[in-house]
Amino acid sequence: MNTQRIWKIKLFADTADLASMLKFAADPSIQGFTTNPTLMRRAGVRDYEAFAREAVSQIRNRPVSFEVLSDEFEEMERQALRIAGWGPCVYVKIPITNTLGESSVAVLRALSARGVKVNVTAMMTLRQVEDAAEAVKDAPGAFLSVFAGRIADTGRDPVPVVAAALDILRAYPKIELIWASPREFLNIAQADALGCHIITVTPDLLAKLPLFGKSLDEFSLETVRMFEADARQAGFRLEV
Repeated sequence: MNTQRIWKIKLFADTADLASMLKFAADPSIQGFTTNPTLMRRAGVRDYEAFAREAVSQIRNRPVSFEVLSDEFEEMERQALRIAGWGPCVYVKIPITNTLGESSVAVLRALSARGVKVNVTAMMTLRQVEDAAEAVKDAPGAFLSVFAGRIADTGRDPVPVVAAALDILRAYPKIELIWASPREFLNIAQADALGCHIITVTPDLLAKLPLFGKSLDEFSLETVRMFEADARQAGFRLEV
């Protein structure tokens, strides 16, 4: 997969399958990795720390994000410090609020002051972006993840939100914005056109990268041939 000539945006593989992570680690067009507890659960991860340590032992030259598990802020900070110790490429994912809706800004500010690289996750509003950016402005590395796909799930266009978030971050040149939770390949092109810094991409969407710019006539013909082949292999018959 060679996408460097196509995309200005950084592609981060969004997966918790170790085999997939190692495959993508051999691809220079994949410039980082994100995980989360939901992905880990689906991938069958049993030992969180063991999985994370194995991943960072083999992926040493690109950022990898792992999320805290606590909902309580003091424990969240302790877990973040532990996770940060797993390797120099590690970014610690901190949700913008806990499950009660209480802001995690104080935790973000404390971690930034202690030299922890952070990835602020689950953001969907510009107020959250403003608060998070101010809190992590002194961190040695910081990503702000706007869940554009989930914004779109509500019937709202995420493009103006991401564009406005980028405007906010012009005052914070060290912070990078992530278009998180893309729903379709088009989102990569949209994020790239906006000048978004990073997009997280699932393996299913990464598999569609070779389709970029494909002839629609050719794609149409391939689709017709697929339907015909599937009907034939299924043994479908219509007697006239």
